[in-house]
Amino acid sequence: MQQLVQGIHRFQREQFSQDKKLFETLVDGQHPLALFITCSDSRIDPNRLTQTKPGELFIQRTAGNIIPPYGAVLGGEAATIEYAVSALKVRDIIVCGHSHCGAMAGLLTPESVESMPAVRAYLQHAEATRRIVEENYSHLTDPAKRLTLTVEENVLVQLESLKTHPAVAAAVGRGDLKLHGWVYKFETGDVFTFDPDQNQFLPLRDVASPLSETQRTLPPI
Repeated sequence: MQQLVQGIHRFQREQFSQDKKLFETLVDGQHPLALFITCSDSRIDPNRLTQTKPGELFIQRTAGNIIPPYGAVLGGEAATIEYAVSALKVRDIIVCGHSHCGAMAGLLTPESVESMPAVRAYLQHAEATRRIVEENYSHLTDPAKRLTLTVEENVLVQLESLKTHPAVAAAVGRGDLKLHGWVYKFETGDVFTFDPDQNQFLPLRDVASPLSETQRTLPPI
């Protein structure tokens, strides 16, 4: 706790004083560039990753970057998505998974979350991910590669779930909103985006327009 308190003191003394005018402008409201949906994992820092300033990124964090289908849970996830699209008029939504995801590991090994009923129940919203991996990639036995594939498939599954939200479906239909699927490898700093033309995740720097469409099946590894 002491480290957090000291961090606040440094922020107030150094960063806030340097960017005081920026913070003062935030009083007038927010106009974020995108809604960034990612995992609750402490190893991910969306603002640092995207080099965005306060007010530039609307962030939603959930275990496994899971997005329950609309109507399944009318809670914080649905409210955040609806507000971002309908009130803030974001033009892009990014669903960003990450390497070594504990939630996806739990999805593959249900016994590891047996003592955590809330986690186990929440992972049910990624059941399609588990079935895709189990039934379509039974040949993939290497645990590390299997987890990586699960992370990637889950991003695509959650993009499909995102489209069940009425505000998202309407905005996409009007051409006012684009959806993107990313995977962040935090140990190397690499970010991969799903390219529907190649039907696979590619380094973000190699893809001119990383718009994610409805294709979900990845090529065998």
